[in-house]
This record gives sequence, structure tokens and C-alpha cells, in this order.
Amino acid sequence: WLLRFAAAELRSDRVVVLEAIRHCNEEDGVPWQYVAHGLRGDRGVVFEAVRQNGRVLQRVPDEFRGDHHVVLEAVRQNGLALQYAHQELRKDREVVLAAVRKCGQALQFVSAELQQDREV
Repeated sequence: WLLRFAAAELRSDRVVVLEAIRHCNEEDGVPWQYVAHGLRGDRGVVFEAVRQNGRVLQRVPDEFRGDHHVVLEAVRQNGLALQYAHQELRKDREVVLAAVRKCGQALQFVSAELQQDREV
């Protein structure tokens, strides 16, 4: 929670925010609520946040929920992050397989057509 007590200027500093995200622990999670709004649309910041905790996908701007690379990284970290992905990515074989491999319960968020796929 390094950002929690940081000045607004530091919360807007990309380097500081990325370091804070990289050093967050599993227990505290990613301090997304303390990231300056201007950086929440930064693909690199979003990517690093979901790499640390895939469930952050639920709080990122909508455009990133449809970003194949971002969603794939999120589900590789936490398969259940699939529930926050756009519908089109719930049909994407690569994304779905990564999610289900990480957590079998992610199957409930897979598109109906892929749920019938034996490989999934």
C-alpha cells in the first residue's frame, strides 16, 4: 500500500506507480484505487497491475477488458479474471485455455460454444 500515503504528485508518476505495483504483496493486492486517474488508462500500468493480480481486470477501463494481451495476462495470474473479460475474449481459445488451466472454476465464464469443446 505504498501509494496509499503518497502525495498526489507521486501517484501520478508512472515510474513510482509501476514500482509500487511490482512490490505489492498478494495479501494487500494491487493498490489500484490509489493510482492517479491519468495513469489508469496507461496500457503498461494496466498490464503490470493484472500481472500482479488478475482480478484487477474488474477495475480497469473497459477498453482493456477487450485487449487480448491484457486479458491473457490477467487469466494467467488468476483464471477467474475471465469473468471480467469482454464476451469476445470468452470465446478466444487461447484465453480460455489459460484461464481454465489456472483455475478450473473459470469454465463457468467460458462461452457456451467453447464449453462444449473437449479440449477446454
